[in-house]
Amino acid sequence: MRSANGRQEKRAAIGIGAAVAAGIVGVLSGPGSADPLLTYPLKIKGHTLRVEVAASEEEKRSGLMFRRNLGENSGMLFVYENDGRWAMWMKNTYLPLSVAFIDRDGRIINIEDMQPLTEDAHQAAGPAKYALEVNQGWFAKRGIGKGDRIQGLDKIPVQN
Repeated sequence: MRSANGRQEKRAAIGIGAAVAAGIVGVLSGPGSADPLLTYPLKIKGHTLRVEVAASEEEKRSGLMFRRNLGENSGMLFVYENDGRWAMWMKNTYLPLSVAFIDRDGRIINIEDMQPLTEDAHQAAGPAKYALEVNQGWFAKRGIGKGDRIQGLDKIPVQN
């Protein structure tokens, strides 16, 4: 049934659609977590990388699982509440990845290459505050390694 004022009906439908979309984004991101659609810039030796943030326990558990692609200069930054010798694995992860473990000062501790769909543990060589996953070989192609500093970590939202 069409109302006498079609424009008003159309505006109401658009408003409802926008509210539903905003609600879905809110449910997906959860209270207090970074919006999964947002990325944040990091710089390493003049190279820019855009990262999604995994700060909550659930975000860290799922990470890049089930993804079929990852942009060339994209990645996921895992933010830990405390420094630790954190380890990563590749269960249900289809992409070959490299992970850099990073100390609280933003220096790379070590970088490990990880193969898809394996459960091998890849561990930080020392106390790490962050882990940064990117496409396998991204660091090597750019000459990035142990001791290099990552800029922009201070702008990353943290889970409370």
